[in-house]
Amino acid sequence: MTGPLELAANAFTAVAIVLAGRNSVHTWWTGIVGCTLFGVLFAQNRLYADVLLQVFFVATSVLGWWRWLRGDHGAPLPITHAGLRTLLWLAPAGIAATAAYGALLHHYTNAYAPFVDSAVLVFSVIAQLLMMQRRIENWPVWLLVNTVAVPLYYSRELYLTSALYVGFWINAIVSWIWWRKLARREAATTAVTG
Repeated sequence: MTGPLELAANAFTAVAIVLAGRNSVHTWWTGIVGCTLFGVLFAQNRLYADVLLQVFFVATSVLGWWRWLRGDHGAPLPITHAGLRTLLWLAPAGIAATAAYGALLHHYTNAYAPFVDSAVLVFSVIAQLLMMQRRIENWPVWLLVNTVAVPLYYSRELYLTSALYVGFWINAIVSWIWWRKLARREAATTAVTG
């Protein structure tokens, strides 16, 4: 049964995700509220990797907020692509980290679905780090995370959260297309003014 905590966590997080897709800096403070609420909800449901993930999201949201506003040289951070070298090490590093953290949860806690839960954690971290840098490739990583998270949350009877992640999946596709357009516009503007 959906309770007020799950409703509030979903509402704030939905707003934050839509704002991220629209490239709005307000994604960060709304995300901080939503992640804090989700941390409590996931702790109640023994999804410990997800609890740790929410703590990470709160901390990186503060940094992401600052990075989007200030960039590297005081100007707002532009939308860009991640380099090929970066992308080539992310997948194997993500798989190795998922296996390692999943094994820890499996052996030392009563975690539910420790390896699946760990995959959500690890690849969410990767997607968040890419988003903090305004890299377009954060969106396909979020697609992967959402694909894994929907059945995980559904299996814990977090039906509203599972449905929200279906919405996140759709938002990731739309946002991926939108950010690519924004990056082309920014590049064209820079070419004209530079």
